Amino acid sequence: VRADRRAPARVCVVSGPELTVGRDVMREMVRLAAFEVQGVLRIGRGGPPWRSLFAASPVAIDTAGDRVRVDVTIVARPGHALVPLTRQVRSAVGATVERLLGLQLDSVTVTVDGVGG
Repeated sequence: VRADRRAPARVCVVSGPELTVGRDVMREMVRLAAFEVQGVLRIGRGGPPWRSLFAASPVAIDTAGDRVRVDVTIVARPGHALVPLTRQVRSAVGATVERLLGLQLDSVTVTVDGVGG
């Protein structure tokens, strides 16, 4: 299993052809995994909408060989404890990267950028 930093990730299958996974697909898989966690209102930045014009993508993926680092920014639902929420998001994203993409996870950084609407 390999992923290249500049090109799409290439996931090698031992007994079959090589699979190429684009970065946008990887980002979407991470986004969906984080969004499935109860307590996540949305994947993105909190605050006024104009902030998103100046901010980076809420999901960033950095690959080196078959190693992956993921940064995801979320807005939490009101009333949810943030520490357990970030642990659950980290676990869900890690499982997705390792199980579905077959890549080794270096780290998952979860940033809570807001609570509520």
